[in-house]
Amino acid sequence: MLKIKDLALEAGEFRVEVAALEVAAGEYFVLLGPNGSGKTLLLSCLAGLVRAERGTALVAGQDVTHLEPRRRNIGYVPQDYGLFPHMDVARNITFALRVRGMGHAAALARLAPLIDLMNLRGLLGHWPLTLSGGERQKVSLARALAIRPAILLLDEPVSALDWPTRAEVLEQLRRVQRELAVTTLHVCHSLDEATAVADRAGVMISGRLAQTGRLEELVARPAGEEVARLLRPTPVARPGSGNA
Repeated sequence: MLKIKDLALEAGEFRVEVAALEVAAGEYFVLLGPNGSGKTLLLSCLAGLVRAERGTALVAGQDVTHLEPRRRNIGYVPQDYGLFPHMDVARNITFALRVRGMGHAAALARLAPLIDLMNLRGLLGHWPLTLSGGERQKVSLARALAIRPAILLLDEPVSALDWPTRAEVLEQLRRVQRELAVTTLHVCHSLDEATAVADRAGVMISGRLAQTGRLEELVARPAGEEVARLLRPTPVARPGSGNA
């Protein structure tokens, strides 16, 4: 599980303050917010890439607030997927295990169930630059899950994908998350995206957590106009719909 208490951090003049947030073990939690609301900054702090000014973040009961990233047992998928272009898919996926001292062949054997779950066996010898956006996302996700993380952090995981691919990847994200029962924190700004995957959700406005709860509760009883505006359903253009 994830438990945040009185966490504060800043980047330049922008400040993020989260008084309290809990994500239960095995839960899929989506953090919604407009661009510039601090969602990515919060994820970067949890991953250990940005230092917290004060407060605590507990992951599976361990205080990770000031630990090095490699000691946090956190899987992180950044917006650009962060794949190593000089490594094929197999070596990207096994990277975290190899830096821990495991041989490549042994790491591939250990990760065989995950590779099959993600339908990546046919791509193991491919290079990242030859992959589609959806394939890169799957490889990045598999690499993050390779360490069997206590929590998985997803930063706008489908924002760069076209609509049909986005729907397919969201379906796979939810399926894999349920199969592995991994606690997940997924940030985005789309209500449709959140609806496809979330058990619960939160809304971040101007660096602060404005509201949390089940999505239907947030939509029915938003805590203020900014939250209501973000959660207002908007028409989604589908291929062949004729919508511009």
